[in-house]
Amino acid sequence: MLATIKSATPYGIDGLACEVEVDLSPGLPKVVVVGLPDTAVRESQDRVRSAMRNSGYLFPIQRVTVNLAPADVKKEGPAFDLPIAIGMLVAHGQLVSDRLADYALTGELALDGRVRPVRGALAMAMRCAEDGLKGIVVPAANANEAAVVDDIEVVAVEDLTQAVGFLTGALPLDATVIDLDAVFAVAGRYEEDFSDVKGQEAAKRALTVAAAGGHNVIMIGPPGVGKTMVAQRLPSILPPLTLGESLETTRIYSASGMLLDGTSLIATRPFRAPHHTVSAPGLVGGGSVPSPGEISLAHHGVLFLDELPEFSRHTLEVLRQPLEEGRVTISRAAGALTFPAQIMLVGALNPCPCRTTLKPIRVPETARRGDNMAA
Repeated sequence: MLATIKSATPYGIDGLACEVEVDLSPGLPKVVVVGLPDTAVRESQDRVRSAMRNSGYLFPIQRVTVNLAPADVKKEGPAFDLPIAIGMLVAHGQLVSDRLADYALTGELALDGRVRPVRGALAMAMRCAEDGLKGIVVPAANANEAAVVDDIEVVAVEDLTQAVGFLTGALPLDATVIDLDAVFAVAGRYEEDFSDVKGQEAAKRALTVAAAGGHNVIMIGPPGVGKTMVAQRLPSILPPLTLGESLETTRIYSASGMLLDGTSLIATRPFRAPHHTVSAPGLVGGGSVPSPGEISLAHHGVLFLDELPEFSRHTLEVLRQPLEEGRVTISRAAGALTFPAQIMLVGALNPCPCRTTLKPIRVPETARRGDNMAA
């Protein structure tokens, strides 16, 4: 018997609609997962088997073929555990539901059947809303994150049994609803405020002008004068994030797996301060399926490079195009992905150890007049 379950997967910072097809056929008991799965997806068969048995369901003793469509896009992560388990239950006749056509499913399964959070829930919910689905079933820890999307029901489940109960209609579950205004009021507060800086009037004046005009800044001063402290508090005087900017920033952190459980939105401007040993892919992003780097994690915020001369020349060179265009495009054999990178760059360095100062170059009078000089 064949079962088709709707799902989604992160692709860059966007969501990609997927279908999980499960087919049971005669033959030796074996689970085959196709559709360009990575190691985490291939290992899902062992998690699904234990989760189903420990939740009181029968695991099919047949040949099971799982296809993740579209088959030409590489699938990463454990987010297909829940739809694969539901697909096996439907194909085996243990679950009958008329909601499968209207709801997408995503979630990682623990061996005892609990549903663990996944990355990219916000992007997946946005994709399902664009595709016109009625709702999406997500882990409880991802519910607040996905619920910021309008026009879609977000159903939170704690374990496999709850997911089955909701799909069959035996267990009514209310959709998760959040108040965006209340979230902004609470999450929009900065722990480190610019008003904490005492003294350093020249530095504060320079950063205030830079924040007002969106300019990049380089600070030069001996260790201990407060360059890092002032830079850390710079986001608090930048304009407040709009809802669109907040959603875009949250989507980047969600796709990177850096959004804390239960967090709905990132309502403060991000501050990123990578170490000077960071590589170029770590700064701009990379990987076989590219993921955002530090420059995209600082989108709509501040990227702080302390000890600027210690960064490698190649690493600094890769910043030129993102600073000019406000985005990063990473090309791989499978395709190209573009990440947003509208940042305010702040650098800090110590004075020259030799304590020399640069002297102005005097141009000869003849050169200023444009006279020709004999060789």
